[in-house]
Amino acid sequence: MSQLEGYEPKEYLKWVKNNKDTAFNLKSTAKPVKKPLVMTDRAKRLYMCNFIINVVLLAVLTSLMHLLFNFIAISIISFLVFSFIFYYLQPLTVYLSTAIMKPLELHINKGYYLQAQNKIMKRKDLTVIGITGSFGKTSTKFIVGTILSQRYKVLNTPESYNTPMGLSKVINNELKEEHQVFVAEMGAKKIGEIRELAELAKPKIGIITSIGPVHIETFKNIDNIMKTKYELIEELPTDGIAIFNYDNEYVRKLADKTFKEKILYGIELKDKVDIYVEDIEISEKGSSFTLKHKDGRSIRCTTKLLGKHNIYNILAGAAAALSMGLDFDEIKEGISKIEPVEHRLNLIDSPNGVIIIDDAFNSNPEGTKAALDVISQFKEGKKIIITPGMIELGEMEERYNKEFGVNIGKVCDYAILVGEKRTRPIYEGLKESNFKEDHIFVVNSLDEATKIIANLAKPKDVVLFENDLPDTYSE
Repeated sequence: MSQLEGYEPKEYLKWVKNNKDTAFNLKSTAKPVKKPLVMTDRAKRLYMCNFIINVVLLAVLTSLMHLLFNFIAISIISFLVFSFIFYYLQPLTVYLSTAIMKPLELHINKGYYLQAQNKIMKRKDLTVIGITGSFGKTSTKFIVGTILSQRYKVLNTPESYNTPMGLSKVINNELKEEHQVFVAEMGAKKIGEIRELAELAKPKIGIITSIGPVHIETFKNIDNIMKTKYELIEELPTDGIAIFNYDNEYVRKLADKTFKEKILYGIELKDKVDIYVEDIEISEKGSSFTLKHKDGRSIRCTTKLLGKHNIYNILAGAAAALSMGLDFDEIKEGISKIEPVEHRLNLIDSPNGVIIIDDAFNSNPEGTKAALDVISQFKEGKKIIITPGMIELGEMEERYNKEFGVNIGKVCDYAILVGEKRTRPIYEGLKESNFKEDHIFVVNSLDEATKIIANLAKPKDVVLFENDLPDTYSE
């Protein structure tokens, strides 16, 4: 859990306070973790520090008992008792270890950061593209990389590597002389973090995909999110290119105040953007649309990706490709080669004829609307959703989850809610939309949900897995 919380002592302690039963082994049955510990060098150092702290504390307390009672048997008993106590107090010693190791880790990280920064600065022939946004970053990154690969040798940051250490690791270990383009995803939970990433990677092209109430617990408000995302644009060189999703109201405000060269994309505001799409068609095989430029160019494109929000991500990729000199034919070819990102609205083959859509990666208000829009396009069979709701929305979480429930009621025939307490707002939203009571199932685990699906789903039915809470959240 310390690793999942970014080795931040305060965040780890917050998790301990919110999950006392799990942290202190007070429950008789342990739940399997979704994301197991990865024994990195940093994790090994933390483990060793924690081990030393435990040994020292045990030795000191046992020695004190021996001095006080001068009796070997009592010392042995004391050692066993203290060992038992320390087993249950590991969350506190891990917190202490994390706090002790933090200054050393910051020093080590600084060295890796500077090494990566120097490597980037020496590569005058390299074009770096930075991508940030409240959602859509990872999908857009892979889309940009796939389209640009039609002409260039591209390196993407893998998976969700979007922190200074994640980028530093990729730059130091994977960036080669042969690479012409480096596409870097940039994530943040507080002001200043995008600037730190931009100072590291030195992007010439910056893309802001979206802005919304994600990580609102740490950002506090939308204005802080906007300031943080805009740090990417502020760090672009004077000849840099800024790419904006102009349909997003918050991104639009940032685009309007930008005087660097910019490319605007969208679907709704076609007369105000540089690149847009029309005639969108969605089926169980993917999506097709006509890609258009304000100068009159157009081309029909097909993709395996589902959802309107993925078309926005493709537009971002097309805009980046245009800025890098690709023509419409190359862009079309690249779009056809885009593969769905795991757990981001991708279809899963089912042997029994049930259509399964996996959208399990951290859900957000815009993403849930897009996912429901996708399954609404399927005309045959029942529509079933499995969800534990949305997280990290701060004070707005209950409101957005209730709205989510109302939207589910408009599209779905059955709803399976995972976690009674957390999904209460969704339940209330469903009731508000006059959803049938006997079509709502509330379960405690995904295993229970899949058992219901096994009895409920028939060929041609559509099953949407929307969000899968990380290990930091449980009931």
